Amino acid sequence: MALPPEMGSFAQDFIGVKRNGFTVSIDQDTMKRLSLCFLLFLPTVLTAQVFDNVSEIATPVGINAMEPALFGIADGSIIMSWTEPDGTGFAVKTATLQGGNWSRPVTITTSNSLFVNWADFPTVAAFNDGTVAVSWLQENTNIPYAYDINIALSSDAGQTWGSPIVPHDDQSTRQHGFLTLLPTERDEMIAVWLDAREYNSQSPGDSFGNAVQLRSTTIGKDGTLGKDIPLDLRACSCCQTSAAITEDGTVLIAYRDRTADEIRDISIVRRHNGIWSGPVNVHADGWEISGCPVNGPAIDAQATDAVVAWFTGADNIATIKVAFSEDSGVTFGPAFQVDSGKSVGRVGTLMLATGEALISWVEWTSDGEVLMLCRATKNDGCVARQTITEHAASGSFNFPKLARSGDTIYLAWTQPIDSEAGFSTIRMVVLDLSD
Repeated sequence: MALPPEMGSFAQDFIGVKRNGFTVSIDQDTMKRLSLCFLLFLPTVLTAQVFDNVSEIATPVGINAMEPALFGIADGSIIMSWTEPDGTGFAVKTATLQGGNWSRPVTITTSNSLFVNWADFPTVAAFNDGTVAVSWLQENTNIPYAYDINIALSSDAGQTWGSPIVPHDDQSTRQHGFLTLLPTERDEMIAVWLDAREYNSQSPGDSFGNAVQLRSTTIGKDGTLGKDIPLDLRACSCCQTSAAITEDGTVLIAYRDRTADEIRDISIVRRHNGIWSGPVNVHADGWEISGCPVNGPAIDAQATDAVVAWFTGADNIATIKVAFSEDSGVTFGPAFQVDSGKSVGRVGTLMLATGEALISWVEWTSDGEVLMLCRATKNDGCVARQTITEHAASGSFNFPKLARSGDTIYLAWTQPIDSEAGFSTIRMVVLDLSD
């Protein structure tokens, strides 16, 4: 797919450099620099404002690993997927953390035609019985930004994998990405993504011209696909999607919407009793922007409570906001500012059984890039903040990920480890809710 005109102003921020053909060659001097970097990453005492105890755990990744995705499994373990170089291409890998120990990493796919990107990346989900689904992005032709979503299932802890499943039913050589996977029943999960199948296909003057769609389908544990349906015919082009399910089975999808007047606020759609609602704004920020900010929302739910966190640049002020719902996403209360200033965005969120929520985000300070965490309530917004880590070198944390397994919270992110050589790794901290 040719680069959409609206994306021109932020193309480098979104796409970065496609790294097909990357080969890792490490000399002794580079290894010394990497060793020093890893020593700096050993667990340290962090200022405890949200959690009293924050401990770092090593991750089983290779050199230049990036873009972790996390998912908590019912048996108390946590599964992580990521991307790392492999020969002349890239591999998508996964490993499971249980009882403090990682399983041996499993390679799901390796190819020199994977679409590798800092903002649109593989994800992972699992059914209660441990059946795992991992996604990746596969180029579908030799045209920029033309790629398909591929999803593979494993019912034996990654020893074997089924054939790749493509959730979208079109054959267009267009962009399909920014996927969210969420189990919604014992043997079924929902897939939600951004889809450019109709991009530039509208008539002149049509308000849906240059529109990217929000679409969805279901995937059975046996790989059976449901119907590919549109949820919104005009969504923001490259902001991550997010999904949650409430106690009564209502599915909530949060995403950045887009009006004909280029207002790009956060909306949700709800599936209740099998019927999808129309899009409804979480909060009317009124952010008018002619290009995609590459900054999607995060949503989570517990019982009938739900929380949405998001970034907005309305009124030329970069801000992280949070809003709560007490009726399974039908309505949301006031929006509270979460960040302390100079926000970058890239949010994550988890709803707690107490009705509170955890919010993670990235912001800039005078000392560099900072990964933050806060505890928020529906009445007061953010009531406690904590700095998880910071760095002043080049590179970025990209999109940190939060996940919960039982009383334990996991937070993982891409960590630049050598600005000169351009290497990265994946860091993870563990936070205990029982404190």
